[in-house]
Amino acid sequence: MSNLPRVDFYILAATEPVSRLRFACRLTEKAYALKHGVYAHTGSADEARQLDELLWTFRQGSFVPHGLIDDTDERTPVKIGRPDNAQTTGELLINLSTDTPDFVGNYERVAEIVDGSEASKQAGRARFKHYRSMGLDPVTHNID
Repeated sequence: MSNLPRVDFYILAATEPVSRLRFACRLTEKAYALKHGVYAHTGSADEARQLDELLWTFRQGSFVPHGLIDDTDERTPVKIGRPDNAQTTGELLINLSTDTPDFVGNYERVAEIVDGSEASKQAGRARFKHYRSMGLDPVTHNID
């Protein structure tokens, strides 16, 4: 593909796993406000449901129209999926899976969120190396 995506790694200081989902909500809200389509790729059905619930409650007064990919149509601006039912093209991919999805090249932008836990950092390093092997130059943002 000639148009490679921009890849941003957001490195969180927090170590609890829910911190990645909370930050994903913030990114999603910002992208939605800018009228970008968002696909959040989770690692499991449980994580997808957890993100779905959190998007309704993470910030008082926030409204981000979203849904699980099985329950939404084309007009829904924010979709949440998992490896067995992924949206393989779009504007912004927020990857919450531990692996690099095969379809990252079909997105304009990719956001990777890494929390401060050792397991998350190790998985993040592997994804970073994978992007580099694809000829991409990920940008890193440290988030306190």
